[in-house]
Amino acid sequence: MIIALVLVIVLGTMAGAMAFGRRTGAGTNLVDWAVGGRRFGTVLFWFLNAGEVYTTFAVLGIAGYAYALGAPAYLAFTSVSLSYAIGYWLMPKVWRAGRSHGLITQPDFFAARFDADWLGVVTGLVGIAALVVYVQIQLVSLSLIVQLTMGNAVSAGTAVVVGAVLMVAFVLFAGLRSAAFSAAVKDILMLVIVVLLSVTVAGKVGAASVLDVFRLVETAHPGIGRFPGLDPTSPTTSVWLMTSALNVALGNWVFPHLFQVSYAARSGTAIRRNAIWQPLYSLAYFFIILLGFAALLAGTKPTGGNSNGALLQFVADKYPAWVIGLVAGTGFLLALAPGATLLLTSGSIFTRNVLGPFTGQLTDRGSMLATRLSMAVFAGVAVWLTIGNSQSLVDILLYAYSAIGMLAPSVFLAFRWRRTTAIGVVAGIVVGFAALLAPFAKNYWSDHLPQWEPGLIAMGINLVVVIGVSLLTPRPGDAAIAVGLAPAARPARELDPASGRGGAGGA
Repeated sequence: MIIALVLVIVLGTMAGAMAFGRRTGAGTNLVDWAVGGRRFGTVLFWFLNAGEVYTTFAVLGIAGYAYALGAPAYLAFTSVSLSYAIGYWLMPKVWRAGRSHGLITQPDFFAARFDADWLGVVTGLVGIAALVVYVQIQLVSLSLIVQLTMGNAVSAGTAVVVGAVLMVAFVLFAGLRSAAFSAAVKDILMLVIVVLLSVTVAGKVGAASVLDVFRLVETAHPGIGRFPGLDPTSPTTSVWLMTSALNVALGNWVFPHLFQVSYAARSGTAIRRNAIWQPLYSLAYFFIILLGFAALLAGTKPTGGNSNGALLQFVADKYPAWVIGLVAGTGFLLALAPGATLLLTSGSIFTRNVLGPFTGQLTDRGSMLATRLSMAVFAGVAVWLTIGNSQSLVDILLYAYSAIGMLAPSVFLAFRWRRTTAIGVVAGIVVGFAALLAPFAKNYWSDHLPQWEPGLIAMGINLVVVIGVSLLTPRPGDAAIAVGLAPAARPARELDPASGRGGAGGA
């Protein structure tokens, strides 16, 4: 029954996503495929953007963090609220730049704003690296779900490979519109599951009510609700919380796939409405943390001691088969829908901004072929990174945010400071990565700024370097500067939604 329900949810959603995407005309060219023809209204944009609030990291990762550490799981609340405050300001600016200049990818923006196609190549490679690490999070979760539903019948490695194939299949033919449809199904199912589990969980662990779960877990594990959590030697203090939340919030909208999601919106109003309401939507994290605490109270023992699987194991131990199947099927979608968008973005960037400058103008057919093939390659790299990896999903996520954070200073400065230059951007990226990845860096920061998120430190150094080098190098021309300072676009009905003219670097 469990496997049958999982197949119904996954295959049914995939069929619906493909049918929806093809019916709406997606997939005929790179603009339709990669940014949905720039026609996403408030509802469709909501689900695609909200898909970034609820991924396998949000559900399995945060529940596992609550199970293993306790209070550090509150990172979910703080980072999401800060993120949408920043998104309210930044995303409409990204949207206007995309509309006014026919941009499709994030490196298109860098190449156009700084009048340097070569910068599109550099930022494209950085973006692809961060996206592949983000895909890894989804694949780690998929392997856990497969182990729950199929036991030893399917190896973890096989599960990861199958998951990667399904991610590619979700968007292979119909692009971003398919991802939006699957995100809508996934979010609806996720909310149903959170409500179902939350209203029944107290009885499963001997608590009188939902709030009594928190009392019981504090009694059984004193200090679990305060920083640093269950492990008194953990660096997850309040300083860690603040610096990690800032790192996530500042880096979130800099991820290349969220640039493409912004380009897909029909209007800036749709973007702002989402930014206003989605922090409330994220309050479901309260119940996800509750479920992690319940798993701890119940004495749940996830396979191999992997805390990422705590919630899945708790459900398997305490609930009937149909609930397990519903949770597992939804878990598949929590990984597949965001993962598909990440791979779609990686492929788009590779074709337009890495391959494009070296091959010249490509036909629509050539662009689509190159994009789809590169998606498969990046999925394979993510599989290679995933197999045998048992790190916390939260830790992997923070690595991804640290990497993409190296683009954050230049993105914000691009919209606020005319003087920012391409040489300054590259210098900031190089020095920032050195501060983050150099062999001495980890020990140096832990000695001098203990408990600080290293990614935020590297981002700050990056910012100083970008400003300093930009002051010493010639600023871009007025036409390039106008990309970041684009005037308010005409109403959406006056725009050609299929226009892709003017994009930098490629197809």
